[in-house]
Amino acid sequence: MITIFRTTQRKLEEIQKPEPGCWVNVVDPTEAELNWLLETFPFTEEYLQDPLDIDEKARAERDEDVLFTLIRIPHFQGKKDEAPFITIPLGVIMNNDYIVTITKEDNIIVQEFENNRVKNLNTSKHYQFLLLILLKTATKFLSHLREINKTVDQIEDDLQVSMRNQDIFDLLKYQKVLIYYTTALKSNELMMARLNRLQLIRTYEEDEELFQDVVTEFQQAIEMTNIAHNILLQMTSAYASIINNNMNKIIKTLTLITIVLYVPTLIASLFGMNVPIPGQDSGSAFAIILSVSLALSGIILVIFMRRRWF
Repeated sequence: MITIFRTTQRKLEEIQKPEPGCWVNVVDPTEAELNWLLETFPFTEEYLQDPLDIDEKARAERDEDVLFTLIRIPHFQGKKDEAPFITIPLGVIMNNDYIVTITKEDNIIVQEFENNRVKNLNTSKHYQFLLLILLKTATKFLSHLREINKTVDQIEDDLQVSMRNQDIFDLLKYQKVLIYYTTALKSNELMMARLNRLQLIRTYEEDEELFQDVVTEFQQAIEMTNIAHNILLQMTSAYASIINNNMNKIIKTLTLITIVLYVPTLIASLFGMNVPIPGQDSGSAFAIILSVSLALSGIILVIFMRRRWF
């Protein structure tokens, strides 16, 4: 799908044909749409294909008057039994006249721009447009991380009440999410360092300030992701130890019960043999045998308790 926008009187409006100063948004394009893009804009096919590869890394390249930037952005997929958050590539291609964004899936970053939820948006200011995409990406990373932390805290509270396998699986899902985010943020950091070396998006003072805001937000996101990842690793390790400890206690308890019950079983087996035994003619033989069995079991139990085996 291809939609074309242009800023008019500080508002984003959709137009029918591309013109200088417009923004062309491409989402999951068909083969015919890719061919139209190649015919309409002076971009190489590689710049249009790479953002459609879900595993492509973030990077920035300059080819004459064309700047290609690939950003890893956070994306909520909401699929059951899978990691709720992943990262997907978003390609931003620009020259002096046009700016094109291309991605495989519709996402919250592009939707924010389409719905006029971004301040100071101007499609004719291409470098500023790119910085606003980067800033929105960083803020969405932070927003998702706060949501992840709240969810993990809730899972931790549930685990303190009762340990369910589903809660452990949920922790593993969010641990996978944090690995995705850590990798994406590091890749974006390298891409921004490349942009900084190109010295293209810091021509104006306002762009310089915006670039510093982007750097600050990404650094905060990286730090927050690392902290959350380390906490989650320690949490899963702690709960794994608790589960093992509880299992050992259960096995220990069952072993002690088996030992305590073994003594009466042994005595009953001996006196149940079909051979002459002492006291078999006594009327109180059963009571005596039962008392001895219970006494021996009690002595064994007391010994275990004094040694804190139980």
